Amino acid sequence: MEKTSAEPVPLHIRNAVTRFMKQIGYGKGYQYAHDLETKVAGMDCLPDNLRGRRYYHPTSEGREKLLTQRLEEIRRLREQAQTTPEDNETG
Repeated sequence: MEKTSAEPVPLHIRNAVTRFMKQIGYGKGYQYAHDLETKVAGMDCLPDNLRGRRYYHPTSEGREKLLTQRLEEIRRLREQAQTTPEDNETG
């Protein structure tokens, strides 16, 4: 296991519980996946030093084969959503 720095949670997924938090960008650009047609948001939820990593590598056996297919579909939908974020934002 490699060591990484403990970076803060990205602003867009932080809950803006005060007016000040909202003013400094908490929650700005957050996409609620359930409100999107594809049900897949294009936003990154990990700190920059963890972006793009894969933590689960399913095998091609049993139900994991289906999970592999679904994860590939999600990756494709996320890439599409990232290229057109204005079509996928909810607020």
